[in-house]
Order: sequence, then structure tokens, then C-alpha cells
Amino acid sequence: MTKQKEPTKKLRDEFLPGGEMRQYILDKAVQYLREPGATQNIKHEFCIKYLKMTETEYLEALNKATNGAMVKDLWN
Repeated sequence: MTKQKEPTKKLRDEFLPGGEMRQYILDKAVQYLREPGATQNIKHEFCIKYLKMTETEYLEALNKATNGAMVKDLWN
């Protein structure tokens, strides 16, 4: 299993929850979740721990990244 390196930078206040640039981070998270590479559990940890996303924000980003397939699967 690949261990993710600890980021050396921290988010500026405007990118944290309630910040004026928060939506930018949420949109970038969708792109990050779409890209191949790290496993989903590593991506989940990064989003929650370092991007300070809530579980709801993470699930919304994941749903957007899968073009709504996650919600469709839950309802079918």
C-alpha cells in the first residue's frame, strides 16, 4: 500500500470552510477525485484531513466526479 506524503503547505484562510474561495477548493476536489492514481481511501483522507472537507462535501464532490453515478446506484 502506498503511503501519502504529508503536505508541507497549509490552506490559506480564504480556502477553509466559510472562506470566500471555498468553492474553488470544492471544484478542484472533483477534478482530483476523477484523476487516476491514488486509491479512493487515500483521496478521501486527503480531502477530509488536508482540505478540511466535511463528509457531505466529500460525497457531493465524489458524486460530481462520477457524473452522478453514485446517487443513481443508491436509488436503483
